[in-house]
Amino acid sequence: MAYETLLLTIDHRVAVVTINRPEKLNALNRQAKEELLDATAHLRNSPDVDVVIVTGSGEKAFVAGTDIAELADLDESSGRDFSSKGQAIFDQIEQLGKPVIAAVNGYALGGGCELALACHIRIASEKAKFGQPEANLGVIPGYGGTQRLARLIGKGRAMEMILTGAQVDAQEALRIGLVNKVVNPSELLSRTQYMAQVIASMGQVAIRAALEAVNAVDVLPLDEGLRKEADLFARCCASEDFREGTKAFLEKRKPAFKNR
Repeated sequence: MAYETLLLTIDHRVAVVTINRPEKLNALNRQAKEELLDATAHLRNSPDVDVVIVTGSGEKAFVAGTDIAELADLDESSGRDFSSKGQAIFDQIEQLGKPVIAAVNGYALGGGCELALACHIRIASEKAKFGQPEANLGVIPGYGGTQRLARLIGKGRAMEMILTGAQVDAQEALRIGLVNKVVNPSELLSRTQYMAQVIASMGQVAIRAALEAVNAVDVLPLDEGLRKEADLFARCCASEDFREGTKAFLEKRKPAFKNR
């Protein structure tokens, strides 16, 4: 499938989506967002893909924000629509039903930070920088940043990033829990691919159940979350993957999962 602002490759059950506007530091314009929505919908339904990697083209930026030219003319009505549509795209990523890993190769600012937040795991280059600088423009994060950032790093740290617009480097992002790992820039994609292949080698019934269970933390109280976990655990126990996984362990061999 060909796109003008994205590159999409699939290899060994891992898809790589690359935001490809390096001349604009991969800023998300209207077309890029529409293509990202289309691409992730395609990948959600693809039987050939178990894990998705999202990254940016070039060496400077993952995604350096939203195209500011498209923000300038917004009013209250169009602003609500603009925010809601962006949220829908990132919600689709978070609820893809397949693990999504952000390989953050450079600036992840504004909508770029929000895109990384919508992914399930974030691996950062040592050159990566994260920030929510929207207050400098007289606006707030509108693609889920106020909600996901606070849930991930805590309300106080999220407040500091959003209210000051300050950027944090990769090591600080690791310290506060914004990213999972920091790696050498030359190893970013290979290390991310390795993690993706590890996940793809697991029984995907369990992987998808785990995604659903952990995502529920944000919306369910503990007692309901525990009931959901038990239901999903039971569903896994009814799967062929569970039979194969336990049998392989007892027979001291690698499991041959069929993802059903």
